[in-house]
Amino acid sequence: MKVKNVETLSCDAGWRNYHFVKLTTDTGIVGWSEFDEGFGAPGVGAVIQRLTPRLIGQEVSEHERIYTELYTITRPAAGGVVALAMGAIENALLDAKAKGLGVPVYELLGGRIRDRIRVYWSHCATWRILMSHVYKPAITDLDGTKALGREVREKGFTALKTNLFLYDADGRNPKSWRPGFGVPFEPGLNVERNLLRNIVMHLEALREGAGPDVDILLDLNFNAKTEGYLKILRAIADLDIFWVEIDTFNPQALGYIRSHSPHPISSCETLLGLGEFLPYFREQAMDVAIIDTPWNGVWQSMKIAAAADAHEVNVAPHNFYGHLCTMMNAHFCAAVPNLRIMETDIDRPEWDHELFTHLPEFVDGHLVMPDRPGWGTEPNEEGLRRHPPQESVGLLTRRKS
Repeated sequence: MKVKNVETLSCDAGWRNYHFVKLTTDTGIVGWSEFDEGFGAPGVGAVIQRLTPRLIGQEVSEHERIYTELYTITRPAAGGVVALAMGAIENALLDAKAKGLGVPVYELLGGRIRDRIRVYWSHCATWRILMSHVYKPAITDLDGTKALGREVREKGFTALKTNLFLYDADGRNPKSWRPGFGVPFEPGLNVERNLLRNIVMHLEALREGAGPDVDILLDLNFNAKTEGYLKILRAIADLDIFWVEIDTFNPQALGYIRSHSPHPISSCETLLGLGEFLPYFREQAMDVAIIDTPWNGVWQSMKIAAAADAHEVNVAPHNFYGHLCTMMNAHFCAAVPNLRIMETDIDRPEWDHELFTHLPEFVDGHLVMPDRPGWGTEPNEEGLRRHPPQESVGLLTRRKS
């Protein structure tokens, strides 16, 4: 079974677009993957198109050799959007190979270890505050934050993750605090007392709504430096937190933070390739390594997870994309031994169900693994056509606080 054609498709996903690779084989089998251009990574689709001539006529089953060949011809500019394009190609090859064999992708990864995967509700409150025109109902005060915590519990989820916000003095009009992404533009990334008070207030509101049995995760992203991260960790030391997620490109700094943290530390969602993860493992810089499998490729991600396991570190996937990415990550989670928990977005654009042939099934806070061939879902091309992509969306263009 050989690669006959590769194309990219996209559609409107609210504040961003979803992007897909469609890899057609000479037998008529189609392999799909999802990638992203809205999270600081413009041009991935252009790289995929540039690499496509090297794919035509290649054996789908030889995805490791294809990946290695693509790496050799792009070695002078390895990483970045080139690595993301290679990950997207690898994932489409895996889907096509599994469909050709009539098996789920997890069978290619060593077989299924678990058939139910615990998930956490990601961007909880975040989307309804930051992108309320897409994700409803809008959250406009602390009472809305408490209500969402209660909704998480009532819908059977056992964990949620949230971000940083500043409220007015009366607990109204929350605004996102993400200077690491330029909103507001504060390149010093300094953490002041008002932010610390608001973090505690926001977390306490979620806890009041969710109750004592729902785990709460806090994502700090790139929004501080070492001094600021330590301030935040001290401010929330007495709160019940599942993990604190921190992004930094300095493994030594992260290791220092972890050694002073009262809470487990997760990190590494923006790293590409095993080589970038190894310094963090050697430094014992985090408790949980977050792997973006759409960016890295699921096959390559299994190698990263194996290295993490050798360093006594569990893994979790980075997953805030469309339902195809959710299922790509789910197959990784089903097969990897050292899994901690899986990220997923529950708040979705109202038309999201039109874009995919099958939706993830959640029962009691767990994703139930299907046994359909390939990833178990694929884009619905008719649905994509009904929702054409927007021209200017994503983190690169939006400046909404």
